Amino acid sequence: MDKTKTNKKTPQGKSNAIRNLWIIFGIFVFLIILFFFCVAKGVFGTMPTFEELENPQTNLATEIISCDGKVLGTYYVENRSNVRYSELSPYIPQALISIEDERFTEHSGIDEKALVRVAFGIVTGRKKGGGSTITQQLAKNLFPRGENLSKPKLVLRKFQEWITATKLEYNYSKEEIVAMYLNTVAFGHNAFGIRSASKTFFDKSPQDLNIEEAALMAGVVNAPTRFSPVRNPERSMERRNRVLKKMAENGYITQEECDSISLIPIDMSHFNVMDHNSGQATYFREFLRGQLQDWAKDTKRPDGQPYNIYRDGLRIYTTIDSRMQQYAEEAVRDFMGKELQPMFYRHWKGQKNAPFSNLTADQIDQVLETSMKRSDRYRSLKNAGMCIDSIKAVFDRPVEMTIFSWNGPIDTVMSPMDSIRYYKWFLQASLISIESHTGHVKAYVGGLDYRFFKDDHVTTARRQVGSTFKPFLYSLAMQEGEYTPCTRIPNISYNIQLEDGQFWSPRNSGSHIGEEVTLKWALAQSNNWISAYLMNQ
Repeated sequence: MDKTKTNKKTPQGKSNAIRNLWIIFGIFVFLIILFFFCVAKGVFGTMPTFEELENPQTNLATEIISCDGKVLGTYYVENRSNVRYSELSPYIPQALISIEDERFTEHSGIDEKALVRVAFGIVTGRKKGGGSTITQQLAKNLFPRGENLSKPKLVLRKFQEWITATKLEYNYSKEEIVAMYLNTVAFGHNAFGIRSASKTFFDKSPQDLNIEEAALMAGVVNAPTRFSPVRNPERSMERRNRVLKKMAENGYITQEECDSISLIPIDMSHFNVMDHNSGQATYFREFLRGQLQDWAKDTKRPDGQPYNIYRDGLRIYTTIDSRMQQYAEEAVRDFMGKELQPMFYRHWKGQKNAPFSNLTADQIDQVLETSMKRSDRYRSLKNAGMCIDSIKAVFDRPVEMTIFSWNGPIDTVMSPMDSIRYYKWFLQASLISIESHTGHVKAYVGGLDYRFFKDDHVTTARRQVGSTFKPFLYSLAMQEGEYTPCTRIPNISYNIQLEDGQFWSPRNSGSHIGEEVTLKWALAQSNNWISAYLMNQ
């Protein structure tokens, strides 16, 4: 045996091994590039087009705007209204970047450091934080994944979001991406986008949010239910203070500011979920909704499709003045709740069959049954195939419900039939204010409270003309110069000839019967005899 023989590889063998490794590496890189190329071209599933990236579609609420620039309410599938970056408080993007994507200004849609951290956490079992950037989350919000994806499809979807994120970074500035993200994200409590969330949580516009409010908004984004300041105030406080701490670590605020602001309690005194039952001019908004739906059927968007008032983000400018509307709603509430309704209660106190006048027990039952048959509950049970006796049994069974009172809603247990009788005690009212020289409707109150009384007494309630025609009658009599406010007319009964030749004499009450009275006095007293005299003239 040749003892000089060794196991050392020749220089040529080493060269071949290195070359093979480079070939394998090149093939691996080529396959990665090919994979991402195929993903980008939609080989593994549809990718958003350039037009879709330029004009991403989201459900935008239609805003009803008063003549003084206030948003009265919205029509929506998702209560969302877009804002520009310039309309944001500077604390909002600072808080968002601090808690969601600290290197947002440094990366181009994908944070490689975060991905390495996530991969290391998966391998070691010590996962800390996610790897998604704000841009990736925006891609997911604009082009949703869908539900119940398998793991392979979920992984593929993640790669698609990476590519979409890089395209978004290419097409938009960092400021635009932040604004788009804040417009698409859900904040809970039926608030989509930062504008709706600011209004819902604090009754403010986004540009007016202070540091602690901006920190709360940024903290809620991660898990709207878990960190809701309404449902989980303690957890929400901890989350807000964590955002403040991250803002201090990133140099947006000082540590002293962080420590001081962290002690401020969360103020939810202005919290109000925006829906069709709340806000100003609820009856007017419902009336307007019917008008807009008719308009939308016959009006086309630039793409040829009819407008959708719940998705297309229209801005409807109205003649309603929000200040006058507030005064009108307060006037109806104060006059009815503090004066007229208590007077009504006193009038019927201790009387049998109240509040029904001159009706027998059978007639009262008929009134209540008619009201029952007009209710949504009755129609639902009837459509389900229930017979009338079974429906009546349901209406006589006590259930939990919330009822109206002048001191605020009351949670109670009551049968639906008892609730019908309960609501018969309430007087109804409406108010409409019209600017005489333009015809503009400045205030519109259709009832006591839209949450409990849906009937609009401005447009749907039938009423007698009554004495409202008398000022027009007196004006007509005076405009020719024959009569003046000081003209005296005998205050006696007058007959009016009807179309069939018969005569009708209106009834009258009051003082000065048989005496001469002025037209001024007669109109002030709403005198029927003098009105009949003028009609004959």
